[in-house]
Amino acid sequence: MSNLKVKTILVSQPEPKVENSPYFELQNKLKVKVDFRPFIHVEGVPAKEVRAQKIDLNNFTAIILTSRNSVDHFFRVAEEMRYKVPEDLKYFCQSEAVAFYLQRYVVYRKRKIYVGQKDFADLSPLIKKYKDEKFLLPSSDQLNADVPPTLDALKVDWTKGTFYKTVMSDLSDLKDVYYDVLAFFSPTGIKSLFKNFPDFKQNNTRIAVFGSTTQKEALEHGLRIDIMAPSPGTPSMTGALEKYVAEVNKGK
Repeated sequence: MSNLKVKTILVSQPEPKVENSPYFELQNKLKVKVDFRPFIHVEGVPAKEVRAQKIDLNNFTAIILTSRNSVDHFFRVAEEMRYKVPEDLKYFCQSEAVAFYLQRYVVYRKRKIYVGQKDFADLSPLIKKYKDEKFLLPSSDQLNADVPPTLDALKVDWTKGTFYKTVMSDLSDLKDVYYDVLAFFSPTGIKSLFKNFPDFKQNNTRIAVFGSTTQKEALEHGLRIDIMAPSPGTPSMTGALEKYVAEVNKGK
């Protein structure tokens, strides 16, 4: 572990749109520079390619939405296919945040919307209650591993559709830029680092990771992990960064 002072942090995500983001608080409180740069981005799959997956939107009575991306791309594909979304279509949203986002597209009170707590498994009792529906799961090409077994165990009629893809961004302009800390949130973010910089040497760069799958990917690439979230006492990435930076910058 490097005990060098931290002055700069690169967060591999888009810059938050809200002014009161914890990252900005972190920046002001600890007097460090925080930059944002998405290492990955999402691209929509054209309706033609969705059709090639043998998906006809008319065949489904319920849609399972796991993220805001899945909401955006379901309605984008529906529009490209000139599919008129029926009033009685049921929506199963993985979390409150997804259900809230859905309001951009549908008038809430007129629709049948079922909301899970947080994790995909939390949707199980709701889906089980409506097990005779025909479910469509519009997802990315990298579906969370727990989703198919959860749905299969419920013995429901469900179909996965790849409506969008996670793509590694071009980071070539960062070649000569050095940051004290790099913060990662997904295995693909780590893969993107090595795709862009196959000869990346960690040296004194501190690596921060969020979640066990990201941690696993980082270790497989031979990285030393200095900052881990969520961990006891620091459930968020900003909390973990703040704790670490406060410690190493103490008295420097």
